[in-house]
Amino acid sequence: MVRLIDTPTVVEAAGNKPKIIKEFVGRVNTGTEGVSIAHMNSPAGWQEPGQRPEFDEYTVVLQGCLRVEFEGGHHDVRGGQAVFTPKGAWVRYSTRDEGATYVAVCLPAFSPATVHRDE
Repeated sequence: MVRLIDTPTVVEAAGNKPKIIKEFVGRVNTGTEGVSIAHMNSPAGWQEPGQRPEFDEYTVVLQGCLRVEFEGGHHDVRGGQAVFTPKGAWVRYSTRDEGATYVAVCLPAFSPATVHRDE
């Protein structure tokens, strides 16, 4: 059955500054465990703890620049670019001098229990 998702659910974000996460599809907004799709808006200077998730993550940056650190380096992903982070890889997301607006797709859906953030 075709289902309209009228509005996203705003979910709490980890990090040193307020970040807005609007989950359209996922465990919180639709009860979907197989995939999550969220629109993110991170301010300049935002950083979250490193993590080693049990899900693949596909991130499409719409505006600004998202820094993606991984073991061995980092990518500065700009508007119009995307990055893929495979499950089990250590990664840390942040913004530098400008914020970033992006869409994240996680397979299976994001879960605080499976993200495994650094302490």
